[in-house]
Amino acid sequence: MSLSQTLQVFEAFDSRFASGQTVVDLLAPYRGQGVTVEVLKISGPKGSTDFVKIHIPGESGKRAGGTAKSLGIVGRLGGIGARPSRIGLVSDADGAIAAVASALKLAQMRGQGDALPGDVFLTTHICPDAPTRPHDPVDFMDSPIDTEDINAHEVWDEMDAVLSIDTTKGNRIINHKGYALSPTVKEGYILRVSEDLLRIMEMTSGRPAVTFPITTQDITPYGNGVHHLNSIMQPSIATSAPVVGVAITSESVVPGCGTGASHETDIAATVKFAVEVAKEFGRGTCAFYDVLEYARLIELYGSLAHLQKRQAL
Repeated sequence: MSLSQTLQVFEAFDSRFASGQTVVDLLAPYRGQGVTVEVLKISGPKGSTDFVKIHIPGESGKRAGGTAKSLGIVGRLGGIGARPSRIGLVSDADGAIAAVASALKLAQMRGQGDALPGDVFLTTHICPDAPTRPHDPVDFMDSPIDTEDINAHEVWDEMDAVLSIDTTKGNRIINHKGYALSPTVKEGYILRVSEDLLRIMEMTSGRPAVTFPITTQDITPYGNGVHHLNSIMQPSIATSAPVVGVAITSESVVPGCGTGASHETDIAATVKFAVEVAKEFGRGTCAFYDVLEYARLIELYGSLAHLQKRQAL
């Protein structure tokens, strides 16, 4: 069950006073379990935001000298609110809610004696008054800081694989209410969709898996003058680890700055998926990509890591 944690985070974030301290308070009861929360306020030309880094230790986690793999879960967004132009929680907040609700669920599990094998690192940022910007077919939420700064704080070397969770409703590419998975991206290569992730999605949802297409444009840095579906794949430009986008979706086209457009049950289903992936990835029963096939691609066609670098316009 992840609905309880989702509702708890949802209500905490639905406030003009929401901040990184809100996340600290939500996870405060689990400090004795080794759960840590770091908050760093970063300012940019359009305001400021609180970056949040959460560590849920595993029984055989690498930080404690173990060998179990570490999963990264990124709540990707521009901001949880667009005040003063919009009142309330915006659709774009779904990724942040999902990431923090996942942390809360994992912390509660650890407190109940169900620690995972590997470490889990969860990151997002909290900004209740982010700007908006025009985008086709509907307006996007913008961020108070540059994408490069976001990437620098969202992803780090300890993450052996990354789930990037982002609201992805402002398009005509995905016409499904719930969530959907992208192909795996690794160092400029768009690889096949992970069979293990499809299996976990079908197991946790009880329905056929849903995926969505991405393009080369989507895995290049923002600000290069080409169209991006949204920023869901941007963590892939900042790491050599495999990255999979987990898109929280709708059947209709919904702007990221729309309020009253978040669906708690869809976020909770995404959280349930992320928690199950964390369980299996740490114990080695979930692979994001085929290592041998990737090595063969490198042998045949060379590195595509140059796609991760921002080019001068």
